[in-house]
Amino acid sequence: MSARGEGPVSLPRRGLLAAGAAAAALGGLPARPRAQANTIRIGVLTDMSGPYRDATGPGSVVCTQQAAAEFADRGFTIEVLQADHQNKPDVGANIARQWYDQGVDAIVDVPTSSVALAINQIAREKNKVHLNSGAATSDLTGSQCSPNTVHWTYDTYMLAKGTGAAVVRQGGDTWFFLTADYAFGHALQRDVSRFVEQAGGRVLGAARYPFPATTDYSAFLLQAQASRAKVLGLANASTDTVNSIKQAREFGLHRNMRFAALLMGVIDVHALGLDSAQGLLLTESFYWDLNDRTRAFAGRVRPRNQNRPPVMVPAGCYGATLHYLKAVADMGVQAAKASGVEVVNRMKAMPADDDAFGPGTIRADGRKLHPAYLFEVKTPQESRGDWDYYKVVATTPGEEAFRPLAEGNCPLVRS
Repeated sequence: MSARGEGPVSLPRRGLLAAGAAAAALGGLPARPRAQANTIRIGVLTDMSGPYRDATGPGSVVCTQQAAAEFADRGFTIEVLQADHQNKPDVGANIARQWYDQGVDAIVDVPTSSVALAINQIAREKNKVHLNSGAATSDLTGSQCSPNTVHWTYDTYMLAKGTGAAVVRQGGDTWFFLTADYAFGHALQRDVSRFVEQAGGRVLGAARYPFPATTDYSAFLLQAQASRAKVLGLANASTDTVNSIKQAREFGLHRNMRFAALLMGVIDVHALGLDSAQGLLLTESFYWDLNDRTRAFAGRVRPRNQNRPPVMVPAGCYGATLHYLKAVADMGVQAAKASGVEVVNRMKAMPADDDAFGPGTIRADGRKLHPAYLFEVKTPQESRGDWDYYKVVATTPGEEAFRPLAEGNCPLVRS
């Protein structure tokens, strides 16, 4: 196709891929929505094919659908769409723009901090809603906070405080870090070090490995072993965490060190197996077997989720979506569709309560507050069966688990 008789326009390969992904994601969405005055459309933008698929992806779609199903017959229709952002900001941004322009009212999940920050800006520009569950960056409620965004499930501050300070109180007062050498790993090591030192502990050293090229951690683990630290802090995620734990056990580090996984979930424990994961310390804000309400929620989700219980990020999609729909019902569909800012304001004004997270509140900066739990992974002998992996070591109340409002530098709350 040419313009004004000129030759064909050439687009960069990356741009073509991004545009193609967005078009594929929107294949079933009409260009001009009709007869949708009483329909709320929610798009689950997630990782359906990459390293975070098991921790987000299909599970996030299922849990969003669960929230929509529980909120049926309230006088309006709810549609749930899904798309794969491939962990690429340009792909995610293209999908988000087209979704918002074509009638999607809220985007949910968005793991990968770089993608989340891109969607954060687009939601504000379009005056739509961004309900983030999957991204770790605390900038979403800090320097880049938005009146259109709620950050629901966890962030780097919560992970750092929930694990760093709590492990020191448990006797792990000397640390060595194995750190992925990029912004996320650096930030996690920095934040955990702060809480370790504030609690009276010491950081004896760190080894930064090239990311994402590293599969052999032996040289770095030998440095950790030589440090004689009591705790090996794993400032990495996903398959890197799983593989580094396996290799650390092969080197025998577990005999003299405790392993603190700084971003790891029950899905990673499942992949690792209890023989390798036993004794591991980690922080999450949701666990399916935590109490009667979480077990009831898990029981409703299992049939939709290949008979697996929900994990943390998908549970956050459920909680955020349910609270969003309560706000829509409270203010009316037309008012909700007219202004994402007003919907988020209503969400902040209403107390939150759901079976995944229990009672909570949303602060002025968009931060959802609920407890964080330091878990220890059970031994094979302690486990009663599949997915019975955690025991609670410590609980941090929501008001203490997340960064204080005054320290975030969010423009929305500056005096």
